[in-house]
Amino acid sequence: MDDRSGHEGEIEVRSLMGDSIRVSIEPSKTVQDLKLRLRQCFSPAASSPDFHLFLKGVKLDLTSEISSYTIGFGEFLVVVPFVKKDRQHRHRVEASGTASKDSDHDERSRNELAESAWRDLMQDLSCFQDMPGHENQAEAKLKSKNSENENACDRITSSRITKQKKVLNKDKGRHSCDDLLSILQISSDGMFDEQNLKKIVEFMDSSSCLSDPVTGSCVMREADSLVGCELDSCKSSLCLCPLWLKELMRTFSFVNVYSACLQLWQKQITTAAVKEPLEQLHKFCSHPGIVDLELLSQVCPQVILIVEKEVEAAKLHNALVITKSSAVKNYQRDDLPREAGKRLSRPKVVSSMKKRETSFRAILSESAKSLMLKNGSETVESFSLEDLMVFVKTEDFESEVKRERRRYSASSSSHSYEVHCHETNSLLPEEMVGHLKSNLGSRGQVVHIEEVSGRSAKYVEIPSQLSENIKFALDRVGITRLYSHQAKSIQASLAGKNVIVATMTSSGKSLCYNVPVLEILSHDPLACALYLFPTKALAQDQMRALLSISNGLDDSLNIGIYDGDTSQEDRLWLRDNARLLITNPDMLHVSILPFHGQFRRILSNLRFIVIDEAHSYKGTFGCHAALIFRRLRRICSHVYSSGPSFIFSTATSANPQEHAMELANLPSIELIENDGSPSALKLFMLWNPPLCLKTVWKRMKTSLGAKKSVNKDVVAGRSSPILEVSQIFAEMVQHGLRCIAFCKTRKLCELVLCYTREILHDSAPHLVNKVYSYRGGYVAEDRRRIESDLFNGNICGVAATNALELGIDVGEIDVTLHLGFPGSIASLWQQAGRSGRREKSSLSIYVAFEGPLDQYFMKFPHKLFRGSIECCHVDPNNDQVLQQHLSCAALEHPLSLLHDDKYFGLGLESAIMKLKSKGHLSTDPSRDYAARMWTYIGQERSPSSAISIRAIETVRYKVIDKINNEVLEEIEESKAFFQVYDGAVYMNQGKTYLVKHLDLSSKVAWCQQADLKYYTKTRDYTDIHVIGGDIAYPARMANGEFAKTNAQTHICKVTTTWFGFRRIWRRSNQVLDTVELSLPDYTYESQAVWIRVPQSVKTVVETSHYSFRGGLHAAGHALLNVVPLFVICNQSDIASECANPHDNRYVPERILLYDPHPGGTGISRKVQPHFLEMLTAALELLSSCHCSGDAGCPNCVQNISCNEYNEVLHKDAALMIIKGVVDAERSNFKNDGPSLTA
Repeated sequence: MDDRSGHEGEIEVRSLMGDSIRVSIEPSKTVQDLKLRLRQCFSPAASSPDFHLFLKGVKLDLTSEISSYTIGFGEFLVVVPFVKKDRQHRHRVEASGTASKDSDHDERSRNELAESAWRDLMQDLSCFQDMPGHENQAEAKLKSKNSENENACDRITSSRITKQKKVLNKDKGRHSCDDLLSILQISSDGMFDEQNLKKIVEFMDSSSCLSDPVTGSCVMREADSLVGCELDSCKSSLCLCPLWLKELMRTFSFVNVYSACLQLWQKQITTAAVKEPLEQLHKFCSHPGIVDLELLSQVCPQVILIVEKEVEAAKLHNALVITKSSAVKNYQRDDLPREAGKRLSRPKVVSSMKKRETSFRAILSESAKSLMLKNGSETVESFSLEDLMVFVKTEDFESEVKRERRRYSASSSSHSYEVHCHETNSLLPEEMVGHLKSNLGSRGQVVHIEEVSGRSAKYVEIPSQLSENIKFALDRVGITRLYSHQAKSIQASLAGKNVIVATMTSSGKSLCYNVPVLEILSHDPLACALYLFPTKALAQDQMRALLSISNGLDDSLNIGIYDGDTSQEDRLWLRDNARLLITNPDMLHVSILPFHGQFRRILSNLRFIVIDEAHSYKGTFGCHAALIFRRLRRICSHVYSSGPSFIFSTATSANPQEHAMELANLPSIELIENDGSPSALKLFMLWNPPLCLKTVWKRMKTSLGAKKSVNKDVVAGRSSPILEVSQIFAEMVQHGLRCIAFCKTRKLCELVLCYTREILHDSAPHLVNKVYSYRGGYVAEDRRRIESDLFNGNICGVAATNALELGIDVGEIDVTLHLGFPGSIASLWQQAGRSGRREKSSLSIYVAFEGPLDQYFMKFPHKLFRGSIECCHVDPNNDQVLQQHLSCAALEHPLSLLHDDKYFGLGLESAIMKLKSKGHLSTDPSRDYAARMWTYIGQERSPSSAISIRAIETVRYKVIDKINNEVLEEIEESKAFFQVYDGAVYMNQGKTYLVKHLDLSSKVAWCQQADLKYYTKTRDYTDIHVIGGDIAYPARMANGEFAKTNAQTHICKVTTTWFGFRRIWRRSNQVLDTVELSLPDYTYESQAVWIRVPQSVKTVVETSHYSFRGGLHAAGHALLNVVPLFVICNQSDIASECANPHDNRYVPERILLYDPHPGGTGISRKVQPHFLEMLTAALELLSSCHCSGDAGCPNCVQNISCNEYNEVLHKDAALMIIKGVVDAERSNFKNDGPSLTA
């Protein structure tokens, strides 16, 4: 804004949530004057303790005049709230190298509102501290678990001893354990003479065969005979144990006895204490070592176990527990635990030693024989340690799950299927709250209940402008009065105004457009209307509503759906006869506009264009849709001389009016937002699954080149939210409450349905078939049937994706369940709005995952319920998308710079020139420049067919039941390998199928129904490979100058690789086993923008013992959070590299953002010139956020669209990385101009 004439100019100001205002102010006024004015007229400024004003990422100086800043066309200021830091915190930040600026500190310190906000924030932050009660709870459960393990081990040992007593005359001619113990006790220093070493080796050799505890025979020989192998009679007495098994048996025999010696010597049993005597045995060609001990620990952890800490050893009294520690500590008497001071009697030590030997042989024998019988003679011939370890691990999981089920059914500290309620009496939503808190939620799961008060209806009489026919039609469906917003909208539409209705879900918005459309069409026999819905399901739903209300009106009022499911015969009839055509943006784009001549009758007489669910048109899809709507307006005006009115309807949004005007580029539109519909009380419950103990298996390497070992850890965590929501779902159905359980993925829908049916099978078997799942991928007939059954009350509940979030009428719903945060506050309220229709009270329950984002809302419910609803944004000026649609528009009708700028904006001329240089457009050069008409001459016969407006994939995989030869589902190529592969468990409507074969050539997955107690989950990773990204010089701008950033934008390849899958027990969520996969990668080209992180910065981060991967991940999220300050985009339009918590591969030293759509969307390219400014804004964002913990919060480094659920984040590392990159950038360009910050 450089006008110094003194006249007032308008400045657009936005908040971080997308609210905007245009303020008139004289150029000579200061930034401080502008702030004072904003406090008076802009609610985000008035409600903030204090705030900065930013222009393109640069903070404005309070004392500067407005005229000193150049505010170009389309640019705006941003209000960024902040809270003053106390002195202690400022010193801490400065000491860590974070820049901090002081401006008018004394004045702000007198601001009582800011001080109050600061105190409130500190009080909020105190809630981040861990509650002692949770720690005590976890500790108590740990003790309970250990006690259970002890009892289980006692039972096993007792059983083995009973069997052992049946063995007579066994092991004759061998040194007994007692004899060896006497030999070992002679030398208390662990050093043995040669004679005793020989006796030790003889004892180990005599124990090297894995003999059956009952028969005394070699287990391998017994298994060999059982599977049908013929034995050489002369070798019938020989041992068939392989050498590796003999070595394990020898090692155990020695360690078992030597550990008894250590107990009698009152010394700790550690790896260092055992290592030296094992090394002495090497003199006699016996080479047992610590590696063998670790193998024993994995093969038979019930008997011998290696642990990290003495505390763990103290809790496992029945097993032989060896602690990892140094040799020095092991032989220091002072280091012994206190309880070790009491001398153990020799008989007791010997008894324990013999029990261990008996248990070890019995457990290992059972495992070996079971494996032999399972796999046959091939396993006997090539029996390997790897086979045994995999089998033992699997069997261990099965037995552990059985023990957990028994234990969990006896106590409430579980995440099992324990049925809390068998009653089926009807309850109201309000009564259900108390029922849940006293039963299923008795472990403190209910952390908050928000009461949303109801409101009374505001009725008005039906407007007099409506004809008697329409009034009669309304009366026939039971409508004698209208809600106030309905009447106001109808009157505005009949007056020829563009209208947008932005009221709550279930407020009767469909009448707002159906009534005026039917009124005009019933009076004018030529008038037509076009309805646009974002999904086919919505179109079908509105078709039913229209037919109901229009029954009995003019017979010539032909209504029909024109979409991909419409037959060719019906399409021809609709073109010639329909007056109310229902379709979607996709069909408008590829079938109607390119062939608009076939729709001449409709377009010439078009009076209304109705766009329902306008809030769904945002981001890249919204950008495409906006340009399609503008192409429609242009054709109507230029070719058919019609000027239809627009009627939009939308759910609650922060900017409905601005969004609708941007979608169709309308000069004006009337906003209807005062909701006159009634609503009853809604209770919104936050449910946090309780803390419990979890078993975590980790694969580790003990040394370079060694095979991976599997370690088991018991950790405190939260029980499965999938099981929790399934139990709640079952409760709702049992007590007569109709329910939708919203899940974020198709797989979660199927799991929730499966668990819920199993619970109902025990609690209310007659209701098992009253619950279904509803998601994408089902064939159309199945979806229509579920919709109809839900509407008619034949189904009590569904587990659904956001496919049911839009306004399909599914009848009366009492409860909505929300498994995890759906992605935005607006979506959460949209889903919750599906319950409570028709003035009935309702209940919504948000069940949290264990990720940082969900837990943040559990700790701070007011952030969820008092937070602002998000804005809807589209950017029709996106150069890449604009060029695509201009090619389509030029084919439909030649382009004109003179007449088409009102549809396509100021970027029209530039885009046309680029298309001309690409050979897509041509014109007559003899005509005046302004009067030239540009026609399409590109290679594509139909350019619209080459543009996928919402990345809909044409390549799909069919899932076929091989028994019935029935197609169960068609899955998009990018999603197929997550669901179907050889050995995968595929789920459909609660039924489980085993995928027998995936035919990659025909793209068919053949499966067979099976009763499986586990599900499968892929192991995969996604890499972004920048093509040509090794060039490290500044990018050149369009005007020939170099950008003041080293950030580069390049084409990139996004590749997803699947390398294995896990089988996971459904009830315990424990991993059964891991299987390798060989599948082709899925790759698409896109665009990326990135900047290098100097090696020196990485060194500093790692020297501080921070996670560099976590820092890069958090830095990428911080950049995503400030991108909307510089370019208009949606959260799904751009993504960052996310660190996979299970992937330890090398990560490039870079901060990278990319377009997560095939072909790219152009957002990365628009971001590149602002990259340094974005880094500066991100640094300011992180420095001013006072949250605690490495994972940060949603205001700084957490991102709701993170593919890895915000794991592996490190806020402090991100601060160091971003600051290091900013400093390096400024150093590189310090001689090229003034600083970029104010």
